Amino acid sequence: MIIVQAPLRISFFGGGTDFPDFYCQEGGCVLSSTIDKYIFVTIKSRFDDKIRIGYTLTEMVDSVDEIRHELIREALRVTGIGSGVEITTMGDIPSAGSGLGSSSAVTVGALQAMYTYLGETVTAERLADEACQIEMGKLGKPIGVQDQYVIAYGGLRQLEFCAGGEVKAHRVPVGEEIKRRLDENLLLFYTGVGRQADTILGEQKANIQDRLVVLREMRDMVQAAQTELVNGNLDAFGRMLDVGWQMKKALASKISNGSLDHLYSAALEAGALGGKVTGAGGGGFLLLYCPRERQDAVRTALNHLQELPFHLERDGAKVIFNYRRN
Repeated sequence: MIIVQAPLRISFFGGGTDFPDFYCQEGGCVLSSTIDKYIFVTIKSRFDDKIRIGYTLTEMVDSVDEIRHELIREALRVTGIGSGVEITTMGDIPSAGSGLGSSSAVTVGALQAMYTYLGETVTAERLADEACQIEMGKLGKPIGVQDQYVIAYGGLRQLEFCAGGEVKAHRVPVGEEIKRRLDENLLLFYTGVGRQADTILGEQKANIQDRLVVLREMRDMVQAAQTELVNGNLDAFGRMLDVGWQMKKALASKISNGSLDHLYSAALEAGALGGKVTGAGGGGFLLLYCPRERQDAVRTALNHLQELPFHLERDGAKVIFNYRRN
């Protein structure tokens, strides 16, 4: 049996500039980090040739083509596994519409589990690239490429998307004390609203040519925000999150709504300096930067929402259990 732990992620700046339709023209950049909440993917051999897939549903099929779970189906096709396995996925949070990159975590985690099952060791770059090929190429999802790369590499990263198609994953050179303080000043609240990211992202993708000015500003904010972070100016970093969120809302009509705006305003009035709705927007989790002395007031203002305690994660997707019988 193989068990892979694939971390979820929070994105701070630059989301939207990771769409190929933008960065292949202009170059893109994102600042994001993995967190200590995970998707777990297991794979083990069966005594027969059937394929069993366990998630919110259970599938028992005779061939890969019959599998309804499209991410697992395509990962099996990429890795060449055709029969005689059981695969399960489990998550620390509701996987649908979280805004924390859970779909890409499933894809990256599944690929790593399958390659390990085959006895192959693959790089983070290859895992990310093949996950992008599955989600965007084979399944045609209107998404960017940041999730796959930060989940595969792990840690606090500046992801650079080059016009030629290359993706560079730079680890942000932040001291441990600054990282600890950042960790302490970040809060996540579940809005209770699930959403279909594809709808929002589809509109965002269609709007790219009309939003080039905003996207360039969002891309250029990444380096400025990273400079504040590396220098320990965390409150300035937090306030920049608010600026970035206002920009992001201009990319598509359903990224925010009256209910989400009300929650965000309540958090700012209680003492948060900035934040954003994670992922595509429209629901999922609300990420806030808030100094510790104001956090109780923010929790009181949002006491009808469930908080998700978390910490930043150093690692990307990794095998945490590997037991083989000869």
